[in-house]
Parts: sequence; C-alpha cells; structure tokens
Amino acid sequence: MTVMDTPVKATQETWLEPVRSALLEHKLVPYLGPGMLGLIPDAPVPGTPEALVALLVAKATVPHKIRNRLTQAAQFIENFKHRKTVVHLMNEAFAAAPVPSALHLWLAEQSPRLPLMVEGWYDDTLTAAMRLVLGPNRWGEVQGLAQSEHFGTWTAFYDGKGQLAESFDPQWQSLVYRPIGGHAPAGNYLVSDSDYVEVLTEIDIQTPIPAEVQQLRAGKHFLFLGCRFNDQLSRSFARQIMKRSSQQHWAVLPEPPTRMEARFLEEQHITRIDCSLAEAAQLLCAA
Repeated sequence: MTVMDTPVKATQETWLEPVRSALLEHKLVPYLGPGMLGLIPDAPVPGTPEALVALLVAKATVPHKIRNRLTQAAQFIENFKHRKTVVHLMNEAFAAAPVPSALHLWLAEQSPRLPLMVEGWYDDTLTAAMRLVLGPNRWGEVQGLAQSEHFGTWTAFYDGKGQLAESFDPQWQSLVYRPIGGHAPAGNYLVSDSDYVEVLTEIDIQTPIPAEVQQLRAGKHFLFLGCRFNDQLSRSFARQIMKRSSQQHWAVLPEPPTRMEARFLEEQHITRIDCSLAEAAQLLCAA
C-alpha cells in the first residue's frame, strides 16, 4: 500500500463531534450494511453475502465453482429454476424479523434530523425500528426493483404501513432508501448478476436513483455502518449514491482495509473510524 492509498483514520476525539454536529444540522446520512446484524445476538437472518448464498445453495443445486458467489449462484437458480424460485428462497431467508438493536432504535429516534437513511441489505430491521419508534405515518421507504420483474420501473415507494405509495410524501420526516430492495413488504430483490447488470448500466447517469434521494443527499455527510467496500458492487453503489454530496464522510471499519478499499476511502473522502461497530454504536447512542 502506498502513502496515497492509506486512508485517513479517526480516533474517538476526531470523529464523534463532527458526526454529532452533522446530525444536529440535519446533514447526516447513515448508510447501513449487512454488518449491522452483528449487533443482534443470534440474528435469525443471514448477515453476510456468504451466509446468504449458503442458504440459497442448500436448497437449489448450483455448480461447485459458483457456490460461494452470491450473484452468480442466484443467476444460475434464476436461469434454471425460474425467477420465482429466487424470490421464494430470498423470502424464506429473510422471513424472520430481527429484534432491532439499540443502534437501529437510536437511528429511528433521530428521524427528524435524518431526512434520508440508506439500508444496504435485505433484512427489515431498520424499518421495524422505524415502525416501533415512529408508528406508520411519519416515514416511508423506496426500494430498488429488478428489471426482470418490473421492466422500465426502477423503484417503488411504500408508506410506513407497507402500502404501495404513488410517490414520496412530503409529510414523511425520513425516507429509507433500499437500493437493492428488501424482504418487506413486497419481496423486491436485486441479487442476481442480471439484476445488477441492468442497474449498473444506468447508475452512472443516476437513472435508478430516485430524484428525491438525489435531492436529499445534496451536501450531506455519509456515515457507513456495517459496510465493507471489498468488492466492486459495494463500491459502485456507494459511489453513485454519494454523488453530489459533501466532501466529508465516515466509515466504521475495524478491519484493516484492502488495497482497493483504501483507495476507495481516499477517493471518496471517507475517514476510517478504527473501532468495532459495537463500540461505535455505544458512543453514538450515548451522544
């Protein structure tokens, strides 16, 4: 790793106050990854791509060489068992509703100060926390849609009751953006190779990203929680969702970053918070 590739690293003294200030100024966008499930003891749903693909291939025959590759395994199942099989297996994998962690609940409690939150995994934990804290009327969500099922339509809005909404409701205090879909309320999933190819073909010109998300992210600071950037998909989505935001962001990343992760952090002006997610959660909830 070169000096150029070494990401900026923050201590508690250098990240907590700027994050708190961004929150108080309504300029913080939490971006949650599958690692958030690590805060929930014995979470009943898969918390990594590896755990998810293991569940899929346990119920569908997939060639050995792609058994550990989520998008390729999902594509094989889609090709040979039909798209409905993929959706059924994903619905089974995420059917259980995890009890929200303290951090999920804290984020929901901050809702008036968080006009936008990004949920980057398929579980319903954050939306369950929103429903518990806010009830059904003060927030909504927008999910990415697979073109194989919704050709020409990139996203769908839902209110806090899980009902399909025509568009963003200005009365919502917070919008939860789920770019790769989610289990509830309609089993929308971007998971196979073809799902991602369709989106990545257009994402550079922002077509799959709702106009409301583009407006709400402008000038904001992103805080990545439970995310890794060690594959091109995660980097591509984060890069495009962050576009035209601010030049100061943070990521809780206790593991030493890979070379490509380090380059991405530097390129996107993301300061690495070198502590565990559990430690960061405790500090945030106390702040």
